[in-house]
Amino acid sequence: MPTPPIIIKKKVSHGGHHGGAWKVAYADFVTAMMALFIVLWLMNTSKPVQEAISGYFRDPAGTAKKVGMDQPGSSGSGQKAQVTKQNMADLKEQLEKRIQSITDLEKLRKNIEMTVTAEGLRIELLESDKGTFFNSGSPKLNQSGQEMLALLAEQLGQVPNHLSIEGHTDAKPYGGRSNYGNWELSADRANAARRLMAQSGLRADQVAQVRGFADQRLRNSKDPLEASNRRVSIIVQYLAGDSPDTPDSKEAGESPKETEEHGSSGKPNHE
Repeated sequence: MPTPPIIIKKKVSHGGHHGGAWKVAYADFVTAMMALFIVLWLMNTSKPVQEAISGYFRDPAGTAKKVGMDQPGSSGSGQKAQVTKQNMADLKEQLEKRIQSITDLEKLRKNIEMTVTAEGLRIELLESDKGTFFNSGSPKLNQSGQEMLALLAEQLGQVPNHLSIEGHTDAKPYGGRSNYGNWELSADRANAARRLMAQSGLRADQVAQVRGFADQRLRNSKDPLEASNRRVSIIVQYLAGDSPDTPDSKEAGESPKETEEHGSSGKPNHE
């Protein structure tokens, strides 16, 4: 009986080694489309969102914004770093750099003055004739004032030091209500600054004093009506027992007589 033939069937694949190449091309296309949509979305978001995303990619750990010492605002043990008379100037430098890094606030730099005094770091927000931080003749903060105070609150909330917030006016009599004058306006502006900063990063117990001085502490006594006399001052106080051994300046704090006459808010007690 003859041997039956052996039939061998071979399957021929037409894909070969490049059969999955289309998958790679498709994945590249999807990635490119995703990147395009992200760019289009970013172009239509608000400036704060764009800055937040940009800041994350520059500093994912979030340590670049903190202020203080080598690891500003915190220590290796997780405690807040203390800002003392030795490094108060470092805090001033960190705040100045942070303000300079915000493009939208560039036009306000000339209206912000920082000085290390006998009381601590004094941060002055100086008004202009057009109203830089507050609406003219009003305790209501404008957009620039809200942005600047929110930035300062975010930074100063990282340190354990207490703050004092002061309001000042020029010598021009207030032209609004008969029962509302420069004393009320200066105190109300200081308190408005405190409220916004409390909502933007300060600790609940961080503000130790809110004071209104009206025109009693003019920045430019030679020109009592100059716009820069209208200002809000934020003082980062030294820690207890850490004040520098320098004579108190005129701006360094209230004298006992002033405290008795004006009280904690700076208003006369009889009002």
